[in-house]
Amino acid sequence: MATIRDVAKLAGVSAASVSAVTNGRRGVSPQLAERVQKAVEALDYHPDSVARSLRVRRTHIIGMIVPHIATPFFAEVLRGAEDEARQKDYSILICDSVENADLEQRLLNTLVARRVDGILLASADPYFSAHKLSRRRIPVVFFDRMPAGCQEPAVMVNNAEGAFEATRHLINLGHRQIAIISGPLAFSTNAERVEGFRNAMGAAGLPVPEEHLRCSELRLEGGYRCALEMMKLSPRPTALFSTNYEMTLGSLRALRELGIKCPEEVSVVGFDDLVIGADGFNWATMISPQPTTVAQPGQEIGREAVKLLMDRIEKPDGAQPNGVPSVLRLRVELHLRESSGPPP
Repeated sequence: MATIRDVAKLAGVSAASVSAVTNGRRGVSPQLAERVQKAVEALDYHPDSVARSLRVRRTHIIGMIVPHIATPFFAEVLRGAEDEARQKDYSILICDSVENADLEQRLLNTLVARRVDGILLASADPYFSAHKLSRRRIPVVFFDRMPAGCQEPAVMVNNAEGAFEATRHLINLGHRQIAIISGPLAFSTNAERVEGFRNAMGAAGLPVPEEHLRCSELRLEGGYRCALEMMKLSPRPTALFSTNYEMTLGSLRALRELGIKCPEEVSVVGFDDLVIGADGFNWATMISPQPTTVAQPGQEIGREAVKLLMDRIEKPDGAQPNGVPSVLRLRVELHLRESSGPPP
């Protein structure tokens, strides 16, 4: 492996000149820079980024932990984060906690050992404390989920508002027996969406019986099981609202297996859209019926989270620059499709 001294010898310059050229510093003549660049290419030289990071105390790497990297939503968030980080000459080291708090802690320790400049975190632990990270002076920004008592910056969406609009849509269609399928209420996203659902029902003077709220893991299987249970009720709900796209798919699967027509007999509305792919292709168009959903701006969440984190990296004293709120709330949109209609 070529060293900086090898490059300097081939180019006929000092090692300091090679360092100046490879680090983009000014004061180097175009002719000298060209000689150094040709030597760099001839020897396939790559500067020692580890050594450089120790000198400048920056690695230009951001750690990012998500609970499920394979889901379209988190894939979209990652795309936005990488786009923003790339513009700032940063790379992202992505980790998947698979919704396991113990694994998440080990991943955090790994990122700290790798000397990342900051961490983006959608925590698998609803009671996560950033105290240990702050002691190590590693800035953290939460996204999608905000742990209880969180004092760190976070990027969220208007979960309650989106759930309110989705529920009001069903109410305006004429539904009165509306049930909700939610993920664990310990997570802020689910709790806020259930709150929005209850607020919409309350505003319309509609009760929410205890059996009309089912909680399960944020998986297709969870939505499937909850929908099967809901359909056994008498009278059964005429509409289902789910707080997660996988649970929405599980609900549609349950209705199909039971021979219950959607939306003719039971309507379904979900939180999360199914956008994925560089071309913005929407997988909702491949499902029958096409699901009515509350769409989150995944890429914008990623971009804004990186911006907040970069502010903390540049200003580690914790001051919020330019009046930026500590918790940024982004808007959501209700996308009306085929899975919601009037009650039978």
